[in-house]
Amino acid sequence: MNYTEAKEHAEGCLHQIFAMPYEAFDNDVPERKLHLRVALQALLDEALREQRLTLQVIHGWENGAFAPADLHHHEHKLRGTDDIAASLAYYRDALANLTPLPIDTGSLLAEPLANAIASAEQNGATIDAETRESPARWPDFPNGLALYTFFKVYHRLTYGEDDAYRSICCKTSEGLREIHEFHLEEGEFAVVTPLHDAKAGGVKLVLHVSQVEPVLALLSDLS
Repeated sequence: MNYTEAKEHAEGCLHQIFAMPYEAFDNDVPERKLHLRVALQALLDEALREQRLTLQVIHGWENGAFAPADLHHHEHKLRGTDDIAASLAYYRDALANLTPLPIDTGSLLAEPLANAIASAEQNGATIDAETRESPARWPDFPNGLALYTFFKVYHRLTYGEDDAYRSICCKTSEGLREIHEFHLEEGEFAVVTPLHDAKAGGVKLVLHVSQVEPVLALLSDLS
């Protein structure tokens, strides 16, 4: 298992702001709403102003299912208030009218998983069916830990999580990224951003389609 691929509970940019970021967003913290606004400004404000922010909406998993091929996504560039309003209106209308949701080409998990397994097998590994179908066993082969880490993020964003916040460092195709995951009364979402001490790059706001309205409302308050 290659632990350089991912590390849960890693220090990220919010550790530079809050003494105890894991407690900063708990419901019993009087300043939690202020903390959330400060965190969102730190994670998203500059990326939104510099047009480096992308909204990634996930959907497809239902009723406890988690097959990689069933997880779909669609991405939108967010360049300002007009894009935020347009995305909010689009999904509000789609959900109200049961319109099929858009699906981008290229999967978040299925294709990268198949590629990682094929590469491992080319290098002499034997990947059995149980390993292929059990996300907890993906770390047994190279790039599997990173895939398993993102699998858990998508699963928690779809089905919920008790912890209000967690910080993760994970390898992606664009390099190492911080993942800041929030599960709050105000909304559930993750922000994938370059490392806090790296140069500026693309930032993704990842959320389940059911969270578009509350989370984009938070984002609108920043702009």
